Amino acid sequence: MAPSATYSQDERTKGNRLAKRTKYDAAQVHAIVNATPILHVSFNSPPKGPSEPQFPTILPMLGNIGQYEKDDHPSLYLHGSSVARLFSMTSHGSLPLCVCATLFDGYVLSLTPFHNSCNYRSAVCFGQAALVQDPEEVTFALHLITNSSIPARWENSRVPPTKAELTSTGVLKMEIETASAKTRTGGPNDERSDLRNPEVVGKTWIGVVPSYQVLGEPVGTQHNQVKQTPEYLEDWVADVNSLNEQKAIDAVEQAVDDHE
Repeated sequence: MAPSATYSQDERTKGNRLAKRTKYDAAQVHAIVNATPILHVSFNSPPKGPSEPQFPTILPMLGNIGQYEKDDHPSLYLHGSSVARLFSMTSHGSLPLCVCATLFDGYVLSLTPFHNSCNYRSAVCFGQAALVQDPEEVTFALHLITNSSIPARWENSRVPPTKAELTSTGVLKMEIETASAKTRTGGPNDERSDLRNPEVVGKTWIGVVPSYQVLGEPVGTQHNQVKQTPEYLEDWVADVNSLNEQKAIDAVEQAVDDHE
């Protein structure tokens, strides 16, 4: 899928409330998903018995959107234990999934609790997921997910994976049928009557408290024998901290013209 492509809109991803915040731009969706440390994957798990209720299941998982060289468009790859329920459910066919990614950029404080909000970037993807069987594509997916979390970590680890490691690890590939991104930026949107009321504006602080993830200094454990922290790790920590802070600050300065 080309960077300028958009996902087709349907009832699963259509923005109803505050619809103008919803975008179907593929590049924006991919950027949010790939920047989110932990994705939340939901699916319908069959009941254990005929009298048991059916509940949706949501699991935190690691994943990334990337394009395998033999494909015409990107897909979302997820990995986990090969004996986990989600992987056993896809051992003989595909399974419909919904994958959600959310990045939190700040608390938005208004004159009234009713208009308190938060700045965020979120994406939702729907599609059919199946187990990846091709060993080369499995390696591609594991390399993709590893380096999306910590760049260059795959190349700076003991690779390739052993047969036992590959056997115990499952990789799911979700063909994205439709997806959308929804974001909120800027400060609070207060009622004009409140803004014109000197008693209200004179006693209540309004604004944004930026929020962003900060990575600490790498700490070697008891079996670590590399005395100096590798440069690629130090650079990654510095880059992530700088980028996360800037994203949160930028979100404050981008105005919004709707409530909440």
